[in-house]
Amino acid sequence: MNNKPVSARVLDAAIAWQLCLDSGSGSSEERAEFSRWLAADEEHARAWMQLGMLDQRFTAAAGPARQALLQSRASLRQRVRKLGRGVASLVLVVGLLSWVSAHQSLGYWLADQRTATGEQRTLRLTDGTLISLNTHSAVDIRFDEKERLIVLHEGEVSIETGHKDDRPFVVASADGRMRALGTRFLVKMEDQGTRLSVLQSAVAARPQDSGDEQILHEGQQVLMTHDQLGKITSLGVGADAWTRGMLVVDNVRLSDLIDELGRYRSGYLNVAPEVADLRITGSFPLNDTNLALTSLLPTLPVQIEQHTPWWVTVVACPAKDPQYKSK
Repeated sequence: MNNKPVSARVLDAAIAWQLCLDSGSGSSEERAEFSRWLAADEEHARAWMQLGMLDQRFTAAAGPARQALLQSRASLRQRVRKLGRGVASLVLVVGLLSWVSAHQSLGYWLADQRTATGEQRTLRLTDGTLISLNTHSAVDIRFDEKERLIVLHEGEVSIETGHKDDRPFVVASADGRMRALGTRFLVKMEDQGTRLSVLQSAVAARPQDSGDEQILHEGQQVLMTHDQLGKITSLGVGADAWTRGMLVVDNVRLSDLIDELGRYRSGYLNVAPEVADLRITGSFPLNDTNLALTSLLPTLPVQIEQHTPWWVTVVACPAKDPQYKSK
């Protein structure tokens, strides 16, 4: 595979295949036809790789497409520059960026460090700081003479700062900046903002569009938006349990538990409305979400419907004894 431009005809065909497969309505015959098209000509495979059209449901495409996207920041920029010649190349670049924007943020793919769905990773930085990335997380590491900066693009990180460096240690998100005061803390991107949880010592938090800075102490958490800090509350049970491979919940809605488990597995995980409000307390393994789901059966009147490996639903169990049912 290389970055040589492809013909407009082949590029159009690749884009058409991407739209067909990403729609989710592709039949088995269409997927088989796509596999034959991909293997028929080296130019077809090269166009698909350059587009970076990745969909794990279609394993024939996953290999070359994943390699196209999982490149370093420098190599991706270099490829974009090389592809920037001619009409076909321009369409190719636009197609790549459009697909990335629709499926993941560009910051995620260009980040210095990132984890895939279900993956966790721990790094020791040059200053001795220990940083752990949770599932599907992405950060940039920007250390200079003035400060040690971590930029969180997606997901969640655990930070244990190194203490033999006088430069300020800051974690930044789209919502603001969090300055460590010799501490251990969590930062998580949520739909409503950025959640800061202080596990040890203290952290000073300042929203992006506000001059107000507030210090949070051990055992406290807050949701920060771009213009304000929310109400400071106590940490929940097991806030950092994910760093040990576990999810710990205390009297939460089943729907909330399923949403959290869904962050650690590919595909569609859902819960039926009639059982969504059931309450549950317990500990669940994050490295085996199927086992976590099965552990619900002895305590709740539910069963697991597995339509495909990527489509699983928790539904009400009509029988007295819950059971695992596959479809």
